Amino acid sequence: MKTALECIPCFVRQAAEAVEMCALDNEQRERLLRRLLCEIADADWSVMPVSISQRIQRAIREETEKADPYRALKDRMNRIALDLLPALADSARRQTNPREAAVRLAIAGNLLDAGSKTRLAPEDMEERLQAIWDLPLVGSVADLFRAAAAARRILYLADNAGEIVFDRLLIEALPVQKVTVAVRGVPVLNDATLEDAETAGIPEIARVLANGSDAPGTLLEECSAEFRDVFNRADLILAKGQGNYETLSDTHKDVFFLLTVKCPLVAAEIGAPVGTLVVKHKRDGKTG
Repeated sequence: MKTALECIPCFVRQAAEAVEMCALDNEQRERLLRRLLCEIADADWSVMPVSISQRIQRAIREETEKADPYRALKDRMNRIALDLLPALADSARRQTNPREAAVRLAIAGNLLDAGSKTRLAPEDMEERLQAIWDLPLVGSVADLFRAAAAARRILYLADNAGEIVFDRLLIEALPVQKVTVAVRGVPVLNDATLEDAETAGIPEIARVLANGSDAPGTLLEECSAEFRDVFNRADLILAKGQGNYETLSDTHKDVFFLLTVKCPLVAAEIGAPVGTLVVKHKRDGKTG
């Protein structure tokens, strides 16, 4: 698994973009950027990348006194995704394998990631998403749905705002009475929170739970007792995005990681090129 040291350029870019987005005056921008670069330099570079991102985002919230600095971006992502959803849902239903189409759409939405170098701008969503039916997909969608049918409790770990709108189609294709959907407990980057889940209409179809953490992944030791209980009781977990892949790759739970490969380091680890849609199954310490 990649370490923070390998992702230093990404952290610097993330810091610079956050400064640009926060609508500060020149003096505030310089002060914030200097602080973020110091946070990166002083961090333990041997830890997982999400820990450094978490540290950067905490500094941004503190310095700007904004509880959710990415709120405007997330609202725009959600709005555009909701506008696109009816046509994409209709297109998914007309595919040869509608279940696979729902998985493809949920994974492709993972490109809406403010922390990723290869992120998809909200305004570019429509053009890119029209091509998802032909993108390479690695992994077995059939295995995912067989596992979902056999499971008693399914925990669905959401990732980004905008993306969570497309998650709804996949959640509806699952046995929804078994599903709990988890979002971030505290705003971090453009990751989905309870507000975004409500905008996407997720509470209308499944239970929704905030995980109590501000990490852009799932660091179990930082999550709430309620979330850890749901996590431990689940016999199947569907985990969206690279952040969840990085933080949960060592878990012994039965997990399907659903992500778009956006980083060359992850591409090398998974064995699939950047841009590939991935359904990666991990069970009893083994992956497939």
